[in-house]
Amino acid sequence: MTSFAMFPLGSVLFPHMPLALRVFEERYLVMMSRVLAMEPAEFGVVLIESGREAAGAEAQRRFGYGTVATVTELGANDGDLAVLARGGRRIEVVEWLDDDPHPAAVVRDLPELEWDERLAPMREQAELIVRRTIRRASEFVDLPWDADVELSDDPVESAWQLAGIAPLTQLDQVALLRSTTMRELLMRLIDLTLGAGEVLTTPWTVEDELDAEIARALREAGATDERTRDARSADGPTGDGPDGDGPDGDGPDGDGADDDDESDDHPRGTST
Repeated sequence: MTSFAMFPLGSVLFPHMPLALRVFEERYLVMMSRVLAMEPAEFGVVLIESGREAAGAEAQRRFGYGTVATVTELGANDGDLAVLARGGRRIEVVEWLDDDPHPAAVVRDLPELEWDERLAPMREQAELIVRRTIRRASEFVDLPWDADVELSDDPVESAWQLAGIAPLTQLDQVALLRSTTMRELLMRLIDLTLGAGEVLTTPWTVEDELDAEIARALREAGATDERTRDARSADGPTGDGPDGDGPDGDGPDGDGADDDDESDDHPRGTST
């Protein structure tokens, strides 16, 4: 466990997803000066449960799970500090410390999710469902990510990126962030995205080819999951390799903005 500078935000940061900040509050300028003096330059990001990002009379409540952000680029934005960062390992807050002058906490790292090649069909189905839901929902609401956004070739990184681009509520995103296995992450992602699609879109009266493909995918994923359980019962679990930590492609490595004081509730990688 270690003491960590913390940046509570109005959005969830996932591993392997970009984060863009416009920093102008004095306490966070102090925080960034301290963070940038260290190597690597890291700080923690958690979702605000209630209250505002900007300092004020209202007490701020925060969720206890978050992600470490590593600074990748600095710049200026109308006199403010522009920070680009990337989500890395997940953390759990053990204890919140007194502001000095920025928020800080004692945190512990959460285990990396290990990849099992037997989960490949489920990851493929999750991608199919997420992309289709984005494509349909974008006809009704504005979304920060395009359905054809590029993902990492690494299966663990891309699984987290799918969680990051899926059109879900913040509470759903926190639930995904707390997943303890890759199988749990993918199953939750599929279930939550299907539910979100029903809310975001009107009923479709005609089943198109991709609808049929999704239905087949879900049946195949269920069959694969059953075979996996049977195999585990006979042989025990396999799989190795924690998720990587490098940037990839030009999709979830976008360059949008999130204000540190006045959140516009856009996920990372969107423009304001």
